[in-house]
Parts: sequence; structure tokens; C-alpha cells
Amino acid sequence: HGRISQLAFLGQIVTRNGVHLSGDIDYSGNSFDSFPNGWAAIDGPDAIPQAGLFQILAFVGALELFVMKDIEDTGNEFVGDFRNGALDFGWDTFDEETKLSKRAIEL
Repeated sequence: HGRISQLAFLGQIVTRNGVHLSGDIDYSGNSFDSFPNGWAAIDGPDAIPQAGLFQILAFVGALELFVMKDIEDTGNEFVGDFRNGALDFGWDTFDEETKLSKRAIEL
């Protein structure tokens, strides 16, 4: 929940400063910056269409159910380690003290 909250906060800061993805959000030609920021993008007269909101929720749900799983016997070292033997980014080269420090930074 901490990472989700951090991403949500960062999204608010970035979009409220006028930074949006380029291009169109749908085939109708609506651009990303044509929708309001914050809660108004979900509920309001200019909100993202319900089908688009459903797609976002379905994608997040699929990630939670099928991708971000703690699969046993795949090399996971601690609770919340979702690498599942697929991602490394050099984590295995760190000593135990460095690993503990990096995990504590997120707290």
C-alpha cells in the first residue's frame, strides 16, 4: 500500500503541474490532457468514460491476481519480494547489510 500511495501522490504532483502523456487516450481523439486532474477525472462531467475506468481497474486487478504473486521456491528472499526468479537488477550482488539498508529506505 505504501508504494501505491507514493505513486498516487507523485501522479497528483506531476499532472497538477501540467505534465501529461502525449497523444490520445482513445480512438475518438480525446487527448490525455483533456481530462481533469484528481477525483474529477473519475467522477464529474468531464470524467474518464466508465469503460476506460473499468479497463484501468481490470488491468490493476490482473496484475494483483496473476503477476504480483509470492511464488514459493523461486528465490524470493523476503515478504514482498515479487521477483519470482524473473527480475534481478543486481540485487543478488549486494551484501546482507546493503540489502537491509535498501529495504529500510522504503519504510
